[in-house]
Amino acid sequence: MRPIYGFFAALLFSLAFSASSPGQEFTFRLQHFLPSTSTIPADAIAPWARQIEEASDGRIKIEIYPSMQLGGSPAQLFDQAREGVVDMIWTVLGYTPGRFPKSEVFETPFMVTNGRNTSRAFQEYIEKYAMDEFEDVQLIAAHTHGPGLFHMREPLVSLEDLAGRKVRGGSRIINQMLADLGAEPIGMPLPSVPEALSTGVISGTTIPWEVTTAFAISELVSNHTGFSGANGLYTQTFALVMNRNSYESLPEDLRRIIDDNSGADVAARFGAAMDAGDVVGRQVALDLGNSIITLDEAETARWKQAARPTIERWIAETENGRMLYEAARALVEKYSSP
Repeated sequence: MRPIYGFFAALLFSLAFSASSPGQEFTFRLQHFLPSTSTIPADAIAPWARQIEEASDGRIKIEIYPSMQLGGSPAQLFDQAREGVVDMIWTVLGYTPGRFPKSEVFETPFMVTNGRNTSRAFQEYIEKYAMDEFEDVQLIAAHTHGPGLFHMREPLVSLEDLAGRKVRGGSRIINQMLADLGAEPIGMPLPSVPEALSTGVISGTTIPWEVTTAFAISELVSNHTGFSGANGLYTQTFALVMNRNSYESLPEDLRRIIDDNSGADVAARFGAAMDAGDVVGRQVALDLGNSIITLDEAETARWKQAARPTIERWIAETENGRMLYEAARALVEKYSSP
């Protein structure tokens, strides 16, 4: 009788566990480096987290920690997710130079059109060509911001005006581009920019309009320079990722919810949020009476020529660089065509 009793006891335990597991709750911590009121935290990350919680009937809860509240620096975010220090992170890929060499192609000059379309292109590019760069984590979405521009203390109306100026760049590729254009690139994470501008450590910074509001950039500088044509000078790349063990700890139905809220549509929503933030940031600068300069086609062509070495260098340094560059360009065109 004992073997039979043991069998039924094990069966009852198994059934009890199976019956209770659908109600199991999981709480995940998501860390990023921006203030909670910034565009991506407020208009992309928080709505995404709410969507996960609602789709799971509250079984997945996501606690969001802005401004590095759980410790560390922005450059450590990806490793925090990889190592399980936190469960999820949103970060700038360029904060860890050389770690995402194939993904860097989207930062090359005059690649970006707008955030929404370029983000769709970037997500598809990674899924086809660069998933090995994310093999240690669960990639939820990768995206870009819209056309990058210059925010300067002094007017920037020609290529010559940039010569020798100390300008903050947000990634290895952008810093190389600044040097090729004649500036003195100064690398620093975004939260350090306001103090560097106010103390004169830098003459200007490369960031999109959308983030200027969170750091009062338009109050610190009065000149903003962009470019003619469909493609902006630069963009930065971002990723929302999850610790692999945290993801795999979920039962199949909850993993499916994460999967259903990952990929191209999420990337596009994040990019679109940045596009909307660009409109707000630009209006703030206008309301302050700042000078907003758009270089004409002839001057923009000069910048394209001057920035070409940045592209050729990336191609030469990267395995299959020419193919990857052309693939990225084709995907951007695919998603940006009317």
